Amino acid sequence: TNESHVFFSSFLLPKTQCLDNQPAPESEQNPQADLEKEQDLVLEGRNKGVDLENKTDLGLKEKAGDLLGENSELESHQTVSPLAFPKPKTLSEHLNPNTDSQPKTDSNPKPPKVLDEDFLGPAQCLDQKYTWLSCSKVFCPPWRRCIGGQCVCKMPYKCPRLKNTCTLDGSVYYSMCQANAISCRTKTPTFSHFSSSCKAGDKVHVTVSVSSSHNVVEINTRLGKMLVCGKDWNMAAANVVCRNPLNVDRGAEEASNIKYKSLDKATQWPNACMRIRCMGSELSLAECMIHNQEPITANTEVAVAKCYKEPTGECKKFICANGKCLGHGKTCNGVDDCGDNSDEMCCQSQAFHCKSGVCIPQHTFKDGIRDCLGGEDELDETDKAVVNRINHLYVVPEIREIRSSAERGLQCGVPNMEYEYKQDDHHSRRKSLAGWEETLPTQIQWYNQSPHSFRIYFSLWKSHHKQSTTDIIPVKNIIIHNEYNPQTYANNIALVQLEKMDVSGKCMQDNPAVRAVCVPWSTQQFQPNDTCTISGWGRDRGSAPTATLKWANVTLIGDCVNYYKDRFLPGMECAGDLEGKVDSCQGDSGGPLVCTDKSGLSYVWGIVSWGDKCGEPNHPGVYTKVAHYFDWIRFHTGWPAVTKFNQ
Repeated sequence: TNESHVFFSSFLLPKTQCLDNQPAPESEQNPQADLEKEQDLVLEGRNKGVDLENKTDLGLKEKAGDLLGENSELESHQTVSPLAFPKPKTLSEHLNPNTDSQPKTDSNPKPPKVLDEDFLGPAQCLDQKYTWLSCSKVFCPPWRRCIGGQCVCKMPYKCPRLKNTCTLDGSVYYSMCQANAISCRTKTPTFSHFSSSCKAGDKVHVTVSVSSSHNVVEINTRLGKMLVCGKDWNMAAANVVCRNPLNVDRGAEEASNIKYKSLDKATQWPNACMRIRCMGSELSLAECMIHNQEPITANTEVAVAKCYKEPTGECKKFICANGKCLGHGKTCNGVDDCGDNSDEMCCQSQAFHCKSGVCIPQHTFKDGIRDCLGGEDELDETDKAVVNRINHLYVVPEIREIRSSAERGLQCGVPNMEYEYKQDDHHSRRKSLAGWEETLPTQIQWYNQSPHSFRIYFSLWKSHHKQSTTDIIPVKNIIIHNEYNPQTYANNIALVQLEKMDVSGKCMQDNPAVRAVCVPWSTQQFQPNDTCTISGWGRDRGSAPTATLKWANVTLIGDCVNYYKDRFLPGMECAGDLEGKVDSCQGDSGGPLVCTDKSGLSYVWGIVSWGDKCGEPNHPGVYTKVAHYFDWIRFHTGWPAVTKFNQ
């Protein structure tokens, strides 16, 4: 393949004589061979997915003793010792620690609202029927990858080799990822446990015994049969049990506990239990986090699952994407009550609330695995990313290791903090007329484009003066979006492929002043009122174009159709300020709108496209929304070039 020398670049392509004289690019290009094969396999999964955003979005090693293996380092299951875990703050509390989080009392309480409106998000979100497979809102599990806004089954050979994995049918795989990639296609549980020997008697499976009409849950391991402890038992785990082994597709109706002493006296029950922690998407309890065994007393509560039955009459509360009817108070609590997580995908408050509107379980807060798109669930009180939490409770080390190894493959979005520009090589910064400031040469490290000369300039600060770090790279190919409309600016995006230097496959030598920006994959990653940065050589209000690269902070603006009516089309984004103090202008077209998430990763969120009355009130700048075109970009560049997450 030639993906090793494909460089992602996107910008406004004005109708110039230079481009008009070039051969018309093909509207579609052949993807790399392995991508083509893989897309053929996942098209069915894509076509069966729920509606995408706006219908157009392309856009274990834990110290657990010798539980399930003779060697705890090689043969342990996903087990941890029970520890105290502090209740996390909601996102609003996390970002505003001085906010009073206690609910206000009302002397005249109102009746419960239908659909739990206090917590659920807008109807536009609910109408999309998002689930845990909607990768525009959440991350895919490591054995799935994101295509067309849906998490589809990954090819098993794409999984890394990590730990010897035993399965229920006796097969042995080289990672939990590989085993679950296979069960993803068959929709039947495969994973059992980790071990170097995979003995038949060590398999982990679940049984249910009836006691006075209660479905009492038992788990079998190499230590024998045990009950499941009532502590930490919730609807997410009960949904897993009702789906397997009880074969109820919509999962559980209720997760409850019963005292050990209340169990049927005629049955010989185990005298120990294990605590289970599930996300809710697992195919069996074997895939959940299992704790060490705990002794049982007469008053110990053990887990009971009541499976779902279709209600009589109309559902008057919340209807899940899978058709399950939930009662009042079951949404936005950080627990997958639906069984497809649709009750946690469009939330405004309650449990830990990601900026994208997803509520995540409390036990995933600061667990070393990014769950929110922007990584805000992994920040400490000073908004710094939490690292090296290897022994944190409830973390599945294999999943963390798979995610980490994959996400390290593409380095982007982080400036080179070790590179320093010499102060005596540039003039001091000054404020400009339209809210811009001159940049330092190392402030804006995203590249500049020169389509007229078909050369790409990297690390250029003065528009007519090269620096010692400036690289000039010839262009190999330009791919204009096949549905680009120069009259309406619809689909105003293009890709530039650079010539590679030599047999190394690189298009440029390592440059300390240049770092790649990440490509966003979801239109949910940044929200209205987020602050982002624009840069360019465009003109100030009423002045000539500047010779020095300038930057400015702008705010993402929602509901831009209110300002531009039918001229504002899908794939567009507004940014600036409604007072007209800061805006992109003539000469800035094609420049980047860069947004940085809470974890510190920067994304090219937008491309300067068009606007009316530069710098005037109620006329914000309009940008091409890059995330809207992620699948189109990846089709031409190949996966490795742009895919950091959801691989």
